[in-house]
Amino acid sequence: MVAIERVSTRFANHVIIANDIWRERLISRGLSPKKCTVVLNAPDRCIFRRSDKGTSEGGKFLLLYPGSLHHHQGIDIAIRAFHKICREFPQAEFHIYGSGPAKEELLVLIRQLGIESQVKMPSPRPLQEIAHIMETADLGVVPKRNDTFGNEAFSTKIFEFMAMGVPVIVSETQVDRYYFDDSVVRFFRSGDEDDLARCMMDLIQHPEKRRTLVENASEFIAKNDWTVKKREYMQLVDRLTGRS
Repeated sequence: MVAIERVSTRFANHVIIANDIWRERLISRGLSPKKCTVVLNAPDRCIFRRSDKGTSEGGKFLLLYPGSLHHHQGIDIAIRAFHKICREFPQAEFHIYGSGPAKEELLVLIRQLGIESQVKMPSPRPLQEIAHIMETADLGVVPKRNDTFGNEAFSTKIFEFMAMGVPVIVSETQVDRYYFDDSVVRFFRSGDEDDLARCMMDLIQHPEKRRTLVENASEFIAKNDWTVKKREYMQLVDRLTGRS
């Protein structure tokens, strides 16, 4: 695979890579830094656009995970963490939207823990609808495991939560520590359900901490969303094609 990578990067006029960690790895294998540009996945603001409808209604506190249901995403860790606090916060619900090979295992886990009344797995929704659902959440959860893939793959969900004005708890992975700090997301130790439960409890109990995360994240995403980054991408394309 590395040999194929080297042939491909030599053949290409320019290489676009998904994050800076992988860019540094390509450079360590001999690729010129001038020949490689990072373009992060970013939310489409035509879809992920706040409407100021507010958060969940009826006194509920909504935690949300939207995305694929694979083992490396760590949703089982989030379910176990929520189980540790849900009796103390009966108004809290954890909704999980998505599909994938881990779905049946997650449904079994929810039944085994006896938390079906507070942990819901609704049917998948179109992306446009998911954006509206995200806006109603009080807290987002991105609980990736820090295994080989999850540790280095950038999660667009974090940017999407930021764009929708939702504070987010994030697993402490290499790639997320590279781009974020504690002022814009709340980190928990990857794979540690007890630490995640403490983070959930703290942010449920302290709305001022959630507001601070939202304010800081809003400034961060304004400088890093696709509205800004697409200009850099188009300038790269113009340069490569010889356009002024």
